[in-house]
Amino acid sequence: MKTTELESYLAERRQLVQEALARNLPPPDTYPPAVHQAMHYSLFAGGKRLRPILVLAAGEAVGSQPEPLLPAACAVEFIHTYSLIHDDLPAMDNDDYRRGRPTCHKVYGEAIALLAGDALLTLAFEVLSRIPATIPPERILRATRELAASAGSQGLIGGQVVDMEAEGQPVTLEKVNYIHNHKTGSLIRACLRLGGILGGAGEEQLALLTRYGEALGLAFQITDDILDITGDFSQTGKQGGVDAARGKATYPACLGVEASRQKAGELCAEAGALARALGPAAEPLELLAGFVLRRQG
Repeated sequence: MKTTELESYLAERRQLVQEALARNLPPPDTYPPAVHQAMHYSLFAGGKRLRPILVLAAGEAVGSQPEPLLPAACAVEFIHTYSLIHDDLPAMDNDDYRRGRPTCHKVYGEAIALLAGDALLTLAFEVLSRIPATIPPERILRATRELAASAGSQGLIGGQVVDMEAEGQPVTLEKVNYIHNHKTGSLIRACLRLGGILGGAGEEQLALLTRYGEALGLAFQITDDILDITGDFSQTGKQGGVDAARGKATYPACLGVEASRQKAGELCAEAGALARALGPAAEPLELLAGFVLRRQG
């Protein structure tokens, strides 16, 4: 698979995801419209749809077709979007822009933004229950547990808590790794495990997918840290230099930009090798590791 073939693969899978998201989200004029409009505003603000595509790619790597995995792909994107809405709130990171336009609370107010995030989180599990009956129920139950744990107090939320507590404090690599592996990495790891579990992966395949997700998740957040310093608004869609100004615990704050870039490269190389170990059907996962390393936004 060449770079142009990866681009076609991503475009095709992104279209599948976009259509599934639209089918599973109540229309914006559904009563009460304020919360549904806010949900639409944030969910369809753009974005690469990397997480749901990872669910599909992981399932395909172990022999599944993408269509039965779409409810799980939607569920992770709903949770990701909820986390962004809440992360941007004044009580959290207090960000004014996301994906090149005002954040949800800047448009709809803090109360509606909070409720829109809550609604997306609960919708994720409603949609996950719509996985077709062709997939054995024990797989669906296991996938549900995985997703819930990844989003909870020992996953995404735990990472957010430590991220807030670490602001303005001395930075240690141990703490940065905890934040990144939980706030960002836990959901990315879950994407790979959901695709594998629902796709019927054996335990050895699932172990490879898990390690791939862990490496890719940390690499993704390290590149995000770097882009906060080196990127600009036209690339990232958000204000730059915010992490340093707030005293955030980041890889560049610990190691500097160049050493952070080297670490991200090592992690993406590791992820690529793990994908190759899964066999030819995992080629999109191998190339996605390079895509994460090269991303500009």
